[in-house]
Amino acid sequence: MEVVEEYMQGLHGSGLYPDKFVCHNKQGNWVDLEEASTGKRHRVLTFCTNDVLGLVQSEAVRQAAIDAVLQYGTSNSSCSVLSGRIDLHRQLEAEISAFKHLPHTQLFLNAWMALQALMDGFCHLAIPIPGFRHTRETLILTDVLNHGCIVSAVVNAGNRSGKMFGYSPEVRVKAYRHCDMNDLARKLRRYAKPGDRIVVISDAVFSMDGDIVPLPDMLDVLEPYPGSMVVMDEAHASGAIGPQGGGIYDHFGIHPQAVLDRGIVPVIMTTFSKFAASAGAAISSHSSNLIDLLDVSPTSIGTISLPPPTTAAALESIRQVRQNPHLVTTLQANTRYLRSRLVEADFEAIGETNVIPVLLPPELDPKTFSQHLMEQYQLWVSPIWFIAKPRLRITANALHTREEMDRLVGAMTATRKLLYKPTVVVSA
Repeated sequence: MEVVEEYMQGLHGSGLYPDKFVCHNKQGNWVDLEEASTGKRHRVLTFCTNDVLGLVQSEAVRQAAIDAVLQYGTSNSSCSVLSGRIDLHRQLEAEISAFKHLPHTQLFLNAWMALQALMDGFCHLAIPIPGFRHTRETLILTDVLNHGCIVSAVVNAGNRSGKMFGYSPEVRVKAYRHCDMNDLARKLRRYAKPGDRIVVISDAVFSMDGDIVPLPDMLDVLEPYPGSMVVMDEAHASGAIGPQGGGIYDHFGIHPQAVLDRGIVPVIMTTFSKFAASAGAAISSHSSNLIDLLDVSPTSIGTISLPPPTTAAALESIRQVRQNPHLVTTLQANTRYLRSRLVEADFEAIGETNVIPVLLPPELDPKTFSQHLMEQYQLWVSPIWFIAKPRLRITANALHTREEMDRLVGAMTATRKLLYKPTVVVSA
């Protein structure tokens, strides 16, 4: 513990440790907060929630969760292959499959577990079968800015339980430059060997940069490698991009069947913590065999299934999205408006989605900036300060009004004027 103690003292002393808040009440985008360190209370307008469609407090969604508790209780108390499967799971899997246009779906407690199960199962299979020998190596290519759940899953792909007990062949993991399909093509030419099982995995919308993977170009790169698998993490894409909010394929007008017709295997991960007012994740595929494999993977067998109220909330949320496309239209209109207002105010807003990172000059501390917004303007924005380019991470949602977005931009402009003292370079 000595190392931990020394490290944490340095972390707190450097100002890198994040501020903590306790929520006491939520009404739409208004939140009653308590500063955990001081007990000070604030009532703030949030621009950092991932409830992108505003369904967390939907009456229909809340009632669905309540009804599930009354029918099934609060937990299934087992994994799905033993005694933890309920009819709500089957309904949610069917709803996701229809939404994503892939007929087979498996649920997980969260994205980390879903991707770990996918990588572990695909690379190393599951239960050893007498007389069956897995001999083909796997090459995984991953975007350098992929989310931590992807990084964790692919890094662990070479040493998980399937390998230890099944003596699986090698898994090789290579990173390619962010959204650079030319670099992806170069890496494939350099590292792919005959007989390799090829997996390319990427965020559909990147959670810190707010940009979108160039899926059509990626598919062009993969076409010379028949049987390759393309995995899209749609955590920030579902409900947010595409005319129907269907995610990356909807955004580009590509049907997953068209990808299969090109000899490429599409796999989609959907998560419920953003657009679906809940928690959990799902893997969808055209292959029932892949889904059955995930169901018996160590990751699935080793934990409980998705709890009834969580399942019911996700199910009703997805139904609401599919029945009310105006929710998606409103979100996208708010995204365009807020982005345009920030640009007009001379802020560097990068990306193209409702995740709106605003890069700040290096002289500006994002924590100080966001603290001033909260203290003086009752606005809650997430500061990101421990990466190469300090930024504010703003999220637009379907509940924001234009007046609220104007209020944010005005407060940010005033805060910048107060805090930013640019360095003046005097030429000789």
